[in-house]
Amino acid sequence: MKLIPALILAFAIILAPILWYVIPMILGTDDYGSGPSIDSQARIEIEILNQQVEDIRLRMEDIREGMSALGQEVRQRPAFQPQIPGMAPGAPRSDGAEIFQQNGQNDIIDAYAQVVLIADRGNVNKGLKIAGGSYLVEKLGLPREELSDRCEPMTNPRLKDKLQTRQVGPIRVTMLEPALESLARVFENVRITDPDLYARINTAGALCVRRIRGTLNRVSTHSFGLAVDLNIDGKLDTLGDGRTQLGLTILADFFRTEGWVWGASWRREDSMHFEISRRQLDEWLAAGRL
Repeated sequence: MKLIPALILAFAIILAPILWYVIPMILGTDDYGSGPSIDSQARIEIEILNQQVEDIRLRMEDIREGMSALGQEVRQRPAFQPQIPGMAPGAPRSDGAEIFQQNGQNDIIDAYAQVVLIADRGNVNKGLKIAGGSYLVEKLGLPREELSDRCEPMTNPRLKDKLQTRQVGPIRVTMLEPALESLARVFENVRITDPDLYARINTAGALCVRRIRGTLNRVSTHSFGLAVDLNIDGKLDTLGDGRTQLGLTILADFFRTEGWVWGASWRREDSMHFEISRRQLDEWLAAGRL
């Protein structure tokens, strides 16, 4: 079992420089802790580090799960060439940075469209909760009396009067007025802080008044004009694979600051989806805005 100490040492060597940067960010002892206002290069570096940490965690899980089955095969492997499950024999060890393709002078810009694992997916919303269809119906009523599987016009008078279609930052959407104003603030902060990312934001839709497919009367936040689907460069994310475009992980910080929830945390991950949190909805209701 000489391989086990070698594996531990190898991962420690890989993990040490990552922790050297990650720990100060967590403790807020350097400029990385400044939130959405940091520059594009810093954001890319942070996400590369997050990806490396997540990659190492997954590899360690694979090793622990397979350790009991290695047996004689493990003991016969040379101690100086530890093999990681899933890697071909003799393959060079990876530090995780290869997920970002090298494209000359456009490395930073092109990185926004790269697909990466979503680190700590269950905690990306930092305590913010979704409003949910039942809560929205309770507070706002149904968006229309009869729902089908097709997108149809909103008929609820209370909501219809506050529905607007306008250009908001880089996209044109139809949503309730308070949500549009909030979305505009999100995009303006992105434009000021990260103009390269701002220029690549695209939408896959916002308002769609219908029931959730496969149900009789459940409605999504999209039916109320309080949610939007976004992507980078018009490339749609694969639903439920636990991965997303790097640019969306950065956008999530700006949305969370404005009280929006990111669909990446859901059991069936939907990282293109951003919707108003229950807390933000309650604030608008208390202020008489909805």
